[in-house]
Amino acid sequence: MNQLVDKVALITRASSGIGRATARLFAREGARLIVTARRAELLDNLVQEIREQGGDAIAIPGDIRSEDHASALVTGAQNAFGGLDIAFNNAGTLGGLEPLPDTELSRWNLTLQTNLTSAFLGAKHQIPAMMKRGGGSLIFTSTFVGYTAGMPGTSAYAASKAGLIGLTQVLAAEYGAHNIRVNALLPGGTATPMAGTMTSTPESLSFVKGLHALKRLARPEEIAQSALYLASNASSFTTGTALLADGGVSINRT
Repeated sequence: MNQLVDKVALITRASSGIGRATARLFAREGARLIVTARRAELLDNLVQEIREQGGDAIAIPGDIRSEDHASALVTGAQNAFGGLDIAFNNAGTLGGLEPLPDTELSRWNLTLQTNLTSAFLGAKHQIPAMMKRGGGSLIFTSTFVGYTAGMPGTSAYAASKAGLIGLTQVLAAEYGAHNIRVNALLPGGTATPMAGTMTSTPESLSFVKGLHALKRLARPEEIAQSALYLASNASSFTTGTALLADGGVSINRT
């Protein structure tokens, strides 16, 4: 039985990686989708694929750091499908991989704006729309970095993604009485274009795989399954959590 029938879901950074895999999965599970990213052509290809497989989706490209865009996404969901039930705030960037003293303020700010401020702007407009529907599921993509492990050179990335967990907990407490569940999803190493920055050589790929108890990277489709759990009624009593889907990287010492 499809788990998201009659649900309207918004997914950011849906043009590739985890976002694209999640959009395809949510569509197969019956959700109607609003997808966004900066690359309009890739979004259009995704929408075409979803429609060819019997799903329903619209693309609204733009910059998730813009409050006007955050508002337009919710308005688009309401105009096209009548409301919003699920928001997967998945956009993010690694930022500069460098020691903190070498990090320029502009690069630090850009990383925080992309990873954390965009989530604030998204939630600011998504929550009122969910309240009109009697509830919903709000999901943020965080990471184990800065939560269970520190990785050199990732100060801005870790700080911004750890901030998402604090945001998750506060919003879960504030809006639980309104039947809005708020959770953070923490993937481990995943075979995406962004992760390719850290696995660009056979040696670095082997090293990153070895950090995980499962000794491999995740496929984006595997992380999408965890997003589906948080979006669906399967997690109806789950809120305020930092859900690790990290292949054991947080506990591995082998």
